[in-house]
Amino acid sequence: MTLQERYEAAKAAYAAIGVDTDKALESLKNIHISMHCWQGDDVIGFDGAGALSGGIQATGNYPGRARNPEELMADIDEALRLIPGTHRLNLHASYAIFEDGEKVDRDKLEPRHFAKWVEFARERGLGIDFNPTCFSHPKAEEATLSSENPEIRRFWIDHCKACIRISEYFAKELHTPCSMNIWIPDGFKDIPADRTAPRARLKDSLDQILAMDYDKSKVLVAVESKVFGIGMESCTVGSHEFYMNYAAKNGLMCLLDSGHFHPTEVISDKISSMLLFFDQVALHVSRPVRWDSDHVVLFDDETREIAKEIIRGGSDRVLLALDFFDASINRIAAWVIGMRDMQKALLYALLMPNARLAKLQEERRFTELLMQQEELKTYPFGDVWDYFCETLGAPVKESWFAEVEKYETEVLAKRG
Repeated sequence: MTLQERYEAAKAAYAAIGVDTDKALESLKNIHISMHCWQGDDVIGFDGAGALSGGIQATGNYPGRARNPEELMADIDEALRLIPGTHRLNLHASYAIFEDGEKVDRDKLEPRHFAKWVEFARERGLGIDFNPTCFSHPKAEEATLSSENPEIRRFWIDHCKACIRISEYFAKELHTPCSMNIWIPDGFKDIPADRTAPRARLKDSLDQILAMDYDKSKVLVAVESKVFGIGMESCTVGSHEFYMNYAAKNGLMCLLDSGHFHPTEVISDKISSMLLFFDQVALHVSRPVRWDSDHVVLFDDETREIAKEIIRGGSDRVLLALDFFDASINRIAAWVIGMRDMQKALLYALLMPNARLAKLQEERRFTELLMQQEELKTYPFGDVWDYFCETLGAPVKESWFAEVEKYETEVLAKRG
């Protein structure tokens, strides 16, 4: 059978349970995932501010890490051409591109330092999302927005304000809103004597940042919590409870990261609750292995559950980004595997007879519901996915890997 014939057979199988595969593919085409630039260089960036810190680790030393903007952009291009559809690019402030002989610290960053990224994105039809980089810097060694030192706090407040201006610039230039996410690594290794004071300082810092005049329709500010990290095992200042309350009171988004909760918690169970009280929610989909290890996203149970909640809650209300970094394997393959797996999960969710399943739940017909959910796993999902890839000019099945191997031989292996 040809791929077209396999698709037509799959279409008929899904139609028998009330699912329109053509409609599902059109919906998937309109979901744009924000692909994180930092997979390509192990979260190092270009500002040379310091070694990776904040409890973040990129393990491995696979050859071919991008060492400059030109190499990183070339690697992003290589990944994007192997991923079906048009997506977004997620940048950290540490990826500012300076002219020769120029260097400013993070509190003095300006839109012009990201002009080359705007040019890159515009040529490819990409939107850009953004993040202040409140780690890997000499002034982030102890605390940032919650610091006891007023000068340190002022530095990071000014950095975040600069990032709002840069986000506004992205939105205006690319004609699409820019999500700007604030995450800080502040916390305590051992049991603190006072949890209130640092959180009060963080609240005051955020108040100062958000008091600036900016276009809230163009810059969508999110705040990201974390249950613990290396060096802050006993307490993180920006806890989930802190940020959820702050976001609700101030009209911001909460960002839920797959790896930022207790190992027995899953963000798929949180999305529906958040969407009952927030207009939108932001996600960093990752794969935590026993802790926030940021492994490459798989087409696994939790990724599929996240995708189901996105589709059921409304994909237009979820700002979807990936956040992982693996230096032990080919970095371009890591991007492609993670992005394609997230898309597969979304397609899997779109191909479910969701109204029918919900009716079974409402009628408490749980035996039939379980049976139906399990039988759906062997429906011809793969043929629909292959057809989606082919129609959008992306490689089908594992054929993309030969392109990565060729690029590794011709480009990555020569970087030293």
